[in-house]
Amino acid sequence: MKPMKVLVVDDQKVNRTLPRVLLQQAGCEVFEADCGEAALAFLKGQRVDAVLLDISMPGISGTDVCRLLRQDAACAGLFVVAYTAHALVSERHDILAAGFDELLIKPINRQRLLSVLKLPV
Repeated sequence: MKPMKVLVVDDQKVNRTLPRVLLQQAGCEVFEADCGEAALAFLKGQRVDAVLLDISMPGISGTDVCRLLRQDAACAGLFVVAYTAHALVSERHDILAAGFDELLIKPINRQRLLSVLKLPV
């Protein structure tokens, strides 16, 4: 079985490190991007199974990146997870309405991360 490929997008290195380590321990192939523009450029040339996408980043926000991915036929079926510290009920609704499949609240833990990505815990 081939490993799940996951792109972790966050402007803060520490917020990319923890999920990268946890996902690699779970057997995933992990890539990183430090902004929305870098994520979009990466996804033009590389297929992944899932994206963990920070909402609040300089430049293009995670919400705008998600909307652009949903408009791109090449990214049809891509599993996109909002990876954010924003947890208010109203924000959750807006985030999911933007096209995200799931919401992962920082700080994360191994069980929740793997559960959200439908990996064995």
